[in-house]
Amino acid sequence: MSDSSLGTDGARPRTRDGYALAGGVFLLLSAAATAAMVAARIASDTDQTTLAESLHAVEDSRALYGASGFARFCSGAALLLAAAFLLRTWIIRERFGTPLVPRLFILSGAFTAISGGCAVLIAVYPDLVGAGGGVSAFAEGVSDVRRIAGKVGFAAAGVALLAAATQQWKVGGALRRVAPASAVIGAGMQFIWIDAATLMHPIVGTAFFLWLLGIGTMLATGRVERRFIAVYGARA
Repeated sequence: MSDSSLGTDGARPRTRDGYALAGGVFLLLSAAATAAMVAARIASDTDQTTLAESLHAVEDSRALYGASGFARFCSGAALLLAAAFLLRTWIIRERFGTPLVPRLFILSGAFTAISGGCAVLIAVYPDLVGAGGGVSAFAEGVSDVRRIAGKVGFAAAGVALLAAATQQWKVGGALRRVAPASAVIGAGMQFIWIDAATLMHPIVGTAFFLWLLGIGTMLATGRVERRFIAVYGARA
């Protein structure tokens, strides 16, 4: 990405920062892929009580389950790319925003992509459940990796939101109004580790999807940059 939008000192932009724009666009792409993943996962009806039952359902809906896994992979990859671009913005380089947030999103995106890739592998594996109902060792192992990687990715994104909330409150404006939601959603995302909180997961997941849409739009339209410039001033 060109730095042509930067001032002559190579730091804060006088016009739009292309890295912030790209970061916002990829956050929106991550949200879109997440929506596609959820739709395909629901349509596949593969979330059953036991692993064997789930794998039986996968065998009946391989295409939909595979599409869900591919969409999850794309969601993670888009989040990772968004974070990589955001790390290069003047806001992060000059430490007006903490680099911890995009770094956590890179971690989240990587684990989410791994989880999606595992789902694709499960979808294409020929013998998920044997004639006697036993689960193949391969399918069981990949399912465990898929599940754990997905939880790590989701939880890491939640910690990123918690870290972002402090900065959003500090900067003020529209971001201050977003900060409490960031904190609540980020904390709620940690319940992914508690099986008894299963009913909360779709609610928190939807809230995170809306967060991606909101922040992605604010970055893509330059609203975040304008707020930081208003607070910290533009370098002459």
